[in-house]
Amino acid sequence: MRSRLAARSTRLVLAAAVMTALAATTACGSQKPTATGDSTALAASSSSARSGSEAPSGDGPSNDGPSTGGVTPAQGSSGGGSSEKSGSGSAGKGGSGGRSGYGQSCGTNDLDFTVTWESEPEVDGYYLVAAKAKSGITCFLDVNTPSVSFGSGVEGVASPVGQGGEDPIKLGGSAVAYTGIDAKTTDGDAGAEFGNVIIAVTEDDPNPAEVELPDTATVDKPVVTNWSTRRDETVPRII
Repeated sequence: MRSRLAARSTRLVLAAAVMTALAATTACGSQKPTATGDSTALAASSSSARSGSEAPSGDGPSNDGPSTGGVTPAQGSSGGGSSEKSGSGSAGKGGSGGRSGYGQSCGTNDLDFTVTWESEPEVDGYYLVAAKAKSGITCFLDVNTPSVSFGSGVEGVASPVGQGGEDPIKLGGSAVAYTGIDAKTTDGDAGAEFGNVIIAVTEDDPNPAEVELPDTATVDKPVVTNWSTRRDETVPRII
């Protein structure tokens, strides 16, 4: 009898232990979804908080406003640079740097001319023309040969002989360009007389200069040399 009671007590103890273990297992299992639920809720809450901080509010300024405002000064600054560059780009082309008449092609009215008679046995003398830029002007003789004539007729137009020649020649300050003119290249007494010579830097120059000669010239088939900075290169010789 006692052994049966003892066995029954043992079974009851074991059953109680099993129930306790099952209860503990059930309790742990019921806590896991709760923890997972809490983590999900926290993640959702954090995500919502981040989204709220990144999204612009209806009342506040949009992101487009500050971005556009930042570009506008840069564009204005760039415009100023272009303006400055544009300003710099104009000085470079004309070479003027804001000083009128600097770095341009010479026009006839930019120059002062003097004519002297030079004795040269080889050509029986010739006229030496010296050209200098007027005060305050620096310019370039871009065309190699001047346009020279005596009077308005075609018979008084000087033909180029191709001597000398520097292209271009910069004139300004004390710089001088020379050209030589032989008014009469024929023998005998034929020819017309002139007291002035007409000089232009190009054939189509609208302001040719009429320069007084040191004496009256007898003109017949005149010739002219190219411009040169060396006067000894401007003795007009027909080859």
